[in-house]
Formats: sequence, C-alpha cells, structure tokens
Amino acid sequence: MANPYHGEVELVLDGQARKMRLTLGALAELETELESGSLMDLVQRFENGGFSARDLLALLCAGLRGGGMDIRVPELSGMGIEGGPVAAAQAAGRLLKVTFSVPE
Repeated sequence: MANPYHGEVELVLDGQARKMRLTLGALAELETELESGSLMDLVQRFENGGFSARDLLALLCAGLRGGGMDIRVPELSGMGIEGGPVAAAQAAGRLLKVTFSVPE
C-alpha cells in the first residue's frame, strides 16, 4: 500500500499494485526526458491540463522507477493500467501533489 507521507501513490498495472514515488533522481530524469525548463514548468503543464500522453507516460515511468520498478515508456505503453487513461492521469496528479506539497 502506498504511503502519501513518503510521497507514494499507487498505480495498478496488469492487475498488480505498484508504488510510484518521485525521488530527486527520478525528477532529474523526467526533466531531461521532457526537455522541461524547470520542474515548475512541468507541474504547471499538468495543473493547466496542457500535458500530452508522452508527458503522462514519462511521469508515470519516473514515478514507477522512483518506487523501485525498472521500467521504460515502451514497456509501460504495452501494459494495462487499471481505470485506463483517466485513472493514469489522476494518479499522475496525485503523485505531483504528494511530491510538491506538505501532507495535510
């Protein structure tokens, strides 16, 4: 089970619950992969709904790698995400929230 106090969010892939977490290393990889000017630029894209499917897959992969899973975008693209694209986007939003905010 994911622990939001540790910056963790759960995502179910091919029927198996996986933890996502954006470590500093995962964030640096994500920034490079998406050629984002800054982390805040990336967060704003998600907050404003201006993100692409590529952004979403990259963010989910970074979170999964930060959570301990060795995965890349092509592999994730072929997996079933429980709840589909909407659930994937919601999980990405929760991941950004727990990473960049103080737990309530």
